[in-house]
Amino acid sequence: MTKSLNEVEAITTFLRDEIEVEEVDGIARVRLSRTSPGIEANAYYFGHPKWADSWLRHVHRYPELRDRWLAAAGSWDDRVVVDIGCGPGNLFACVGTRPDVLIGVDVAEGSLRIAKTQGYLPLLADAQDLPFRNAFADLVVLNGSLHHIDDMTAALREGARLVKPGGYLVTDHDPQRSAWNFRGFGKLLWELRRPIYRALERGGHSAVGDEGTWALRTELHHKPGDGVSREWFLETLEPLGFEVRTYPHSHRVGAAALDGEMGRPPMQIRIGQLLSGIGSSTPAGALSLMCVARRT
Repeated sequence: MTKSLNEVEAITTFLRDEIEVEEVDGIARVRLSRTSPGIEANAYYFGHPKWADSWLRHVHRYPELRDRWLAAAGSWDDRVVVDIGCGPGNLFACVGTRPDVLIGVDVAEGSLRIAKTQGYLPLLADAQDLPFRNAFADLVVLNGSLHHIDDMTAALREGARLVKPGGYLVTDHDPQRSAWNFRGFGKLLWELRRPIYRALERGGHSAVGDEGTWALRTELHHKPGDGVSREWFLETLEPLGFEVRTYPHSHRVGAAALDGEMGRPPMQIRIGQLLSGIGSSTPAGALSLMCVARRT
């Protein structure tokens, strides 16, 4: 990573000229133009030192994820990478490699402090209104981030704006709408999802009490009838000049996801899907939808 400038100066080189950035205890930040219950929940939950540390150690940390990401967009070595909704740095901690510049954007100061220790240049900013100039990044990534953001379309467009010609925008680990569109008894199981999360051992989501309450408040688009879809990715990104490919999977699938392997949802989810008329072995039943978009 470039070390000739201090971290705040390094961030400033990528911002629009009119943007004012300040440093607070070593973290660069820009003024948020808005707030919302979603932003407040994300800032509080992912900013909590204990919960964020647990998230870093337990969530999105499995070898198949690394293989899938490297197959999707190649090594991050010597590239300018922007991680939107970086949290405490899970994706880079899992993928590794040696980017030239690695910028992490989040609204949670506590997470950014941990991400900084992982090698990120941290910036506190709103994913829906990013302060960066256009077309400077080789790779823009959002891993498990979109469904935590109020306006997913605005965030995806903002991420796309940063990608230079020939560069990539890659998203993953957001709930595919069709897989989670529970109905009837399946929806009743969803409403009792804390026991399901505990069975899945999903880091902070598995917790009871205050941590579990705040974790669920951040899940803005992880509910029946909501989430991402292939059509949504195409409609949003193709008009912006991107070639778009999507890959449905149920998480524990590596590079083979790009060849059509999807894996299977856990038993608890398959039961909910069965009760809702969702085919667990079909592309529509895959829990997540990876999007790999290249700017032409």
